[in-house]
Amino acid sequence: MNAIPITQAGAEKLRTELHEMKTIHRPAVIAAIAEARSHGDLSENAEYDAAKEKQGFIEGRIAELESKLSNAQIINPATLNADGACVFGATIDLMDLDNDKTVTYQIVGDDEADIKQGKISISSPIARALIGKYAGDMAEVQAPGGIREYEILDVKYI
Repeated sequence: MNAIPITQAGAEKLRTELHEMKTIHRPAVIAAIAEARSHGDLSENAEYDAAKEKQGFIEGRIAELESKLSNAQIINPATLNADGACVFGATIDLMDLDNDKTVTYQIVGDDEADIKQGKISISSPIARALIGKYAGDMAEVQAPGGIREYEILDVKYI
């Protein structure tokens, strides 16, 4: 499997979720299964079925998180030296030429993307259009509503 790029903050978030799954959610569902078993007949026990289903979800999520973390290539944006280029981890100030609004995005991994926090996935159309460009360059993005144009105002590694 290929390395999955992720920022340090994103990796820490995944580690925290994994720890919570293993130390809080897994023991809780095991206790719920034991409680449901104590009620007798398992063939018509909805509590037991729900707890087993939840256990399957938790175990699947634990395996997914462990896999992502084992394949993660952790990148610290503050240590990047990309000579002002838009790269993974960079924070980019853009001017949307369609409405003259300034927006700021950080290019991050798929698991940590959150547009409300200004974090866009490396695989998103806008990130792909920005990669390799510099401050002062223009970027055209094929969006669902048509082509949008952005001017890159600043590239920071923070």
